Amino acid sequence: MREALVDIARKAGAEILSIYDTADFGVEMKQDNSPLTLADLAAHRLIVAELTRQFPDIPVLSEESDAIDFGIRSAWDRYFLVDPLDGTKEFIERNGEFTVNIALIEGHDPVFGVVHVPVKSTTYVGDVVAGRAWKYLGDSEQTIQTRAVPSAELTVVASRRHGSDALKTVLKDLQGAFEQVSLTSMGSSLKLCLVAEGAADFYPRLAPTSEWDTAAAHAVVSAAGGGVFNTKFQPLQYNTKAGLLNPNFLVIGDPSYDFEGLLIEALSRTP
Repeated sequence: MREALVDIARKAGAEILSIYDTADFGVEMKQDNSPLTLADLAAHRLIVAELTRQFPDIPVLSEESDAIDFGIRSAWDRYFLVDPLDGTKEFIERNGEFTVNIALIEGHDPVFGVVHVPVKSTTYVGDVVAGRAWKYLGDSEQTIQTRAVPSAELTVVASRRHGSDALKTVLKDLQGAFEQVSLTSMGSSLKLCLVAEGAADFYPRLAPTSEWDTAAAHAVVSAAGGGVFNTKFQPLQYNTKAGLLNPNFLVIGDPSYDFEGLLIEALSRTP
């Protein structure tokens, strides 16, 4: 499955780049006021067609699919959860911080994920069952893993677009525990991938996301040794309710570090 999903994600990335190089992205607004482009649709069509052809027994839920009733979804033992173009606003602004996300969910947990970065020809892969994560730079493959929390300096990654008072409160508490806290802002699921490869330690997401935004990179983080938790430090799960919005969550590279003891009071004041 690894080779098949990587190949599908790369093909979708090529479709996206073919539109990225044109003058007209065909931007329209969806009902939730988020943008939709020709690239989103092209990647969606390719991914769904390939997954259906190669894995006909596994249902597919894509961001750009028609809504699937929870009564149907709740009966799925496993399914593919897809964001054909995560970071559409970054795509429109041409900053390169967008990805193709394909996850395999079993029960309520992501067990396999592929995150492809078309502009950089980079692909992150996580196999939770095998306990391994990889990063491909073109055809060059390397194993990645999260890192132990440094004693003095903590690297935090945050959304380029979604700051909040809650985030400021969390950062203030972190700054009281470390000599230095550095903050990196980035778009799309790349934030989780930075934690997975040990380039960052912590990503608090205290603003709305959907399940397809996170599932693939969640698998990469888990396979690399980290974890993704809600603000009560319970594992983030998928397909547990009719709505597809995630709760606020925390991406932690080193689950042995006591982030709960450090932040539980601050987080108790967040939704």
